[in-house]
Amino acid sequence: MRTNSFRPNRRLKRAFTLIELLVVIAIIGILVSLLLPAVQQVREAARRTQCANNLKQMGLAAANYESAFQKYPALSLFPTETPAGVPYSSSDSRNGWSVHAQLLPYLEQGNLESKINFDWGYKDHPEINVNGELAQITRFRIPTYICPSEIKDERRGEGTDEENYPLNYGANAGIWFVYDPLGVRDGEGTFRTGKKTRIAEFTDGTSNTAMFSEVKAYTPYFRNAGNDPGTLEGLQNGSFTADDLVALGGDFKTNSGHTEWCDGRSHQSGFTAFYPPNTQVLYTVGDTTYDFDWTNWQEGKSSSGNNTFAAVTSRSYHGTGVNMCRVDGSVQFISNDIDLVAWRSLATRKGGEVLVLE
Repeated sequence: MRTNSFRPNRRLKRAFTLIELLVVIAIIGILVSLLLPAVQQVREAARRTQCANNLKQMGLAAANYESAFQKYPALSLFPTETPAGVPYSSSDSRNGWSVHAQLLPYLEQGNLESKINFDWGYKDHPEINVNGELAQITRFRIPTYICPSEIKDERRGEGTDEENYPLNYGANAGIWFVYDPLGVRDGEGTFRTGKKTRIAEFTDGTSNTAMFSEVKAYTPYFRNAGNDPGTLEGLQNGSFTADDLVALGGDFKTNSGHTEWCDGRSHQSGFTAFYPPNTQVLYTVGDTTYDFDWTNWQEGKSSSGNNTFAAVTSRSYHGTGVNMCRVDGSVQFISNDIDLVAWRSLATRKGGEVLVLE
């Protein structure tokens, strides 16, 4: 008797071998390594665009301030009295408010600005009431003043008696000379210490004068050297080196420059065109090398008439240059390779230079 045997139709399923899996993983790794830089470039381009937009908003705020007061803010707006109501004398140390503090109402920060009494210095200012709690004005983060590429977007002195939030956009304080406390002369920049500037004073033209440019938070710096370097040999041709600055002396601070958005001093809320953008000004202590700024004397701190000179470099995390806002409100990306004479011409409001930038 013949029986039909049933055999199921079995298909052999072929699996990946270990070698094939390793090849696939290697290919995926190569593709990711090729794609990642492109993604990072797109992200950085977006951050740079947002940074430029922040500067655009600041330029518009300054224009609205000028429209309201017929003057641009002071680089450092000095207080007139202590919280106790005692008037300051000419020899007192004063902590002036920055351009950035004065522009708050025009950057949708009117509620915060309304709590500031500008008759008092920012360090002397009593804590303000915020939602039923007392807080220091200086501790607040102002979003427009922070570049999206900043790597230390964080409060300095968290939990201490002196909390401060940094900033990434410095006000134009000129080239080298910033302030004469005796009032004999003024700085060359858009903003002047202790004085406001009329638009008629921009004889170079508002489109030929820088208003704000990028700076890095937590910048190391020298301050209060106590001497008066005056007009430096080598200043005109840019041959003054980092070692030359170090030789001028001063107290060295490792990481506190541009960490106080409310402080009107040039090393905290300003920049100067002493060096081109992103110039590395290096100073080594032990095993650590710092890219530093230098300022002769803190504005408002001298009771003996010490002038303020400053080399506060415009820096950014964008690599090839910095975003800059002109007095006319236009924003431009300035290359690190900009000619030093052209860069310094942008920093003067009435230098009489003929400026042509591509």
